[in-house]
Amino acid sequence: PQYRRAARERSAAERRLNRRMQSRSEPFLSGADAARVRRVLYLNGMPAEEIEDAMQEIELRAIQRPPRGTSRGAWACAVATNLALDRGRRAARQRRHPLAEPRAWSEDTPGVELRDALRRGLDGLDATLRATIVLRFYADLTIAEIAATMDVPVGTVKSRLHRAVSELRALL
Repeated sequence: PQYRRAARERSAAERRLNRRMQSRSEPFLSGADAARVRRVLYLNGMPAEEIEDAMQEIELRAIQRPPRGTSRGAWACAVATNLALDRGRRAARQRRHPLAEPRAWSEDTPGVELRDALRRGLDGLDATLRATIVLRFYADLTIAEIAATMDVPVGTVKSRLHRAVSELRALL
């Protein structure tokens, strides 16, 4: 009898989720927020071919557990950072080769060298330092929002930012 009750509860939860998905007529993120979340995913090491899947995962999580007490963009950046960190940990466990860099610009585009150097610098940082830098300078989250996102004190965010910038200077 207990397994039947669990199955009924699961099917009821699935029905509620389906109703929420069908009642949504517009995407969770606006164009600017969606672009910002894509940049957060990319800069945190997510391969280009996996970014759209991650965006769908973020939409699904927003439907399952809508954000409370924070802006949609900040919440989505936090989820994107966590997805990218999880993917990085999974890749490290499976001992994959380094991530392939997507080519969004042609090689004769001005600033390609700077972009490539910055990407190599970010790849050289520890995952938590990289996530902190990306959330602060690319997602434009405040230090308090980053602290809430990463579930660490504000002082930890400040010290990580300082250390990450110092390491980036040394790498670049």
